[in-house]
Amino acid sequence: MKWWRRWYFLWGGDSVGAAILFYTRLPWPRSWPVNFDRIARWITLMGLLLSLILLALAQGLQWFGMDNLLRSAIVVSLWLALTGGLHLDGVADTADGLAVTNPSKRLAVMQDSQTGAYGVMAIAVVLLLKIIALASLNSKGLASWALVMALGWGRWGQLLAIALYPYLKVDGKGAMHKRNLKSGPDLLLGTAIMVGGGTALGIILGIAPWLMGLGTGGAALIVWGVGRWFAQQLGGHTGDTYGAVVEWSEVLILLSLSLV
Repeated sequence: MKWWRRWYFLWGGDSVGAAILFYTRLPWPRSWPVNFDRIARWITLMGLLLSLILLALAQGLQWFGMDNLLRSAIVVSLWLALTGGLHLDGVADTADGLAVTNPSKRLAVMQDSQTGAYGVMAIAVVLLLKIIALASLNSKGLASWALVMALGWGRWGQLLAIALYPYLKVDGKGAMHKRNLKSGPDLLLGTAIMVGGGTALGIILGIAPWLMGLGTGGAALIVWGVGRWFAQQLGGHTGDTYGAVVEWSEVLILLSLSLV
């Protein structure tokens, strides 16, 4: 084995590459081996990576003097493109399921490939709130840091949900996450990446220490609450609710920061 391949496997490059392929639409060399078994441990890293791309786009559009609202709409559109709607699909299915008054039928409805009216409305609300919240944050000079917080901590919420709550289906992509996650070490790694990376980017962006502390604590509390709420409604989680946790956590983090 060549030295670079040995180094690649040593630092977990095969699972990082798999995480990029699974959670994003970013390219990855086909000749590089990937391992999907424990990709959830890198989910906060994916959030920070995506936030940097969106941050660069937002800064570029601002440099050209684009209007706040239009700039926010373009950023959210790229946000959707970079994830391929992976989590928004979960928002729709979860909304359709929770709209059913009979709890015993919710999982069956969520498994239906057809998106219902409640699912469409939920997607529309999520996208609209993100655009408006980012426009508000743009006017306060906090949009760049808010992107880091939302994308990073939103995905930490998914990692927390995988670790804390039972999985309600015997198969599916979410089952792979639950089965392969080493709750203690992987949750610790994801937390360290988010706290360390978020703090470093906050310093680079010139965010006041008190605001970084408040934002970090508030975001962690929000995503914990979102994951817990979905678990209470269904008795656990599925792959769809993992996606819903990410999206609704992102929305609530953006909205909370817009109040600062």
